[in-house]
Amino acid sequence: MPIGLSSRSRVSPFLVMDVMEEARLLEDRGRHIVHMEVGQPGTPAPRAAIERLAAATGQGEALGYTVALGLPALREGIAALYQRRHGIELDPERVVVTAGSSCAFILSFIALFDQGARVALADPGYPAYRNIMSALGIEPVRIETTLATGYQPTTEQLAEAGPLDGLLVASPANPTGTMLDRAALSGLASWCTEAGVSFISDEIYHGLTYDQDAVSALEMSGDAIVINSFAKYFSMTGWRIGWMVVPPEMVRTVEALSQNLFICPSHASQVAAIGALDAGDELEGHRIVYAANRRHLMEALPDLGFRNIAPADGAFYIYADVPEWGGESPAFCKRLLEEAGVATTTGLDFDPVRGKQTLRLSFAQPESEILEGIRRLRAFAEGQ
Repeated sequence: MPIGLSSRSRVSPFLVMDVMEEARLLEDRGRHIVHMEVGQPGTPAPRAAIERLAAATGQGEALGYTVALGLPALREGIAALYQRRHGIELDPERVVVTAGSSCAFILSFIALFDQGARVALADPGYPAYRNIMSALGIEPVRIETTLATGYQPTTEQLAEAGPLDGLLVASPANPTGTMLDRAALSGLASWCTEAGVSFISDEIYHGLTYDQDAVSALEMSGDAIVINSFAKYFSMTGWRIGWMVVPPEMVRTVEALSQNLFICPSHASQVAAIGALDAGDELEGHRIVYAANRRHLMEALPDLGFRNIAPADGAFYIYADVPEWGGESPAFCKRLLEEAGVATTTGLDFDPVRGKQTLRLSFAQPESEILEGIRRLRAFAEGQ
């Protein structure tokens, strides 16, 4: 008898992972693939992170369970980061260390919303938001954003969305790289407060901005739930270490959930993360490379026929419409991979309704790879 699967397990696959597998198969056959599909830095974890962990293990430190909220030294270090970046005096007791930002989303969704709750989020947007919500019995309410508003939701759209229990925003956003300025973020936070709507701010790309610094929701709201990670700016994707900042009255609830669902974050990753917080100069070097990659692509793509290009204020993505001659995005991305050796991601991952006309390009790889990717894209376009 077949195993019966729950209805809530029927979430959409993350299509970019399929692209990564197809690219791997081509590489196994000897092809060189330029990876513009995955949101993963092409740089390793900071030296200070590696050295901190090596020192701990070399001294025989027992890397067993930690408290569910995370190592006190790491929570204090994260609080100090908000002082340096945003001038915020943050109580370390409000910081919850998590097994990556994905864990933080699960904890925040369970802590804030009952089954059937309606939570607004922008389309295009990171697909795991809506898939985690759906698996938890929460209704993701799609807000169809446009380039004119920086692919970010507006208070007018929220007012028209019907009764809401929550709003999730991302700035800088995946896949668009767009950011909410202080006035826009403050407006959304105030609207949520007045409407009695829980406000979650995804800030995992903070530190990776180019023309202006990112604003944290903590600068204007003590009720906001902020989620961040060591994955992107700190180049520690596989270490699976992130954090969330929650209001004081929410700490105990999140702690109990974390104890039962995850026990604790990886002790080794927490030790490394403490070291990563001191790697500012090395990480700024990474950001400078991304800034150059961004400039190369923003200059080249319009001449190659790509349209409606998002400004890429932060993160390391460019979101654009496919060229008029390119057809629909899934087929276009498949051709780019097979014929040009450039891996990209169809917009269907980020917008299941309108994504057939869009794609995302990541510029997180070394500059030489991005330049080679542009050369291949140009040759491909000229052959059409």
